[in-house]
Amino acid sequence: MIDIVIAEDHYLVREGLRRLLGDGDEVRVLGVAGSADELLELVDTRLPDAVLTDIRMPPGMATDGITAALTIRERYLSIGVVVLSQHADASYATTLFSRGTTGLAYLLKERVGDRAELVRALRTVAEGGSVVDPLVVDELVTAGRRRGDSRLHTLTGRELDVLREMAQGRTNAAIAGRLFISESAVSKHVGSIFAKMGLLDEPGVDRRVSAVLAYVGEDLGRTTPQS
Repeated sequence: MIDIVIAEDHYLVREGLRRLLGDGDEVRVLGVAGSADELLELVDTRLPDAVLTDIRMPPGMATDGITAALTIRERYLSIGVVVLSQHADASYATTLFSRGTTGLAYLLKERVGDRAELVRALRTVAEGGSVVDPLVVDELVTAGRRRGDSRLHTLTGRELDVLREMAQGRTNAAIAGRLFISESAVSKHVGSIFAKMGLLDEPGVDRRVSAVLAYVGEDLGRTTPQS
C-alpha cells in the first residue's frame, strides 16, 4: 500500500480525489492540504510515500505546486510527487524537471477520473520513476520543432511513437503491446533514441524521461561524448 497526501485548493476536487484514491487497498490517504504551505507542513509531519498536488496553489496561485514539489524532493529523496495541471504546457514540465526527473510526474487534470492511471503514476514516483502525460509530450515535441532542434529531426516517426510511450513510464513490453510491434524492435528503437539524444547510461538518471525533455533543450542527464 502507498501512503500519500493530496494538495488541491478546490474543496470539491480535493475531496473527490480523496474518495477516488481511498476507494481500494493500493493507496492510503494520510491527509489533504489546501495550500502549498499546508502541503509542506503535512509532508513534514506525515512523511508519505508520494504526493499528489495541483500546480496552481495558494498563496501565489501561480506555480506554487511545482515549487512545493521541488522543495519536497530536496528535503526527502524517498518521497515522489505527481503534479496535476489543466494545461499541456511545456514550460511547466521543464520547470518541474529542471533539477532532475527522479520521483516526479506531470499529468493533466483530465486524468483525474482514471483511477488506475493515477495509482500507477503515484506508485511509479514512489519507486523513483518518472511519468509525463502523453499530451505534454506532444507539446514538448512541438516546442522542439519550433526551436528547430536538430536532434528532434533525426528521430523517425516510429521512434517518436516509442518516445511518447516511454515518457508515460511504460516498459518495453508494454510499449510493444500498445504499438503492435515486437519487444526486440522496441528495444532497438529505445537504443537509437538514446544514441541520437546523446544520453549515456548514468546512475540516478532516468534516460527515458530525459530523452523527452531533451526536445526543449534541457541538459538533464545528457553527456556529450568526448571526441
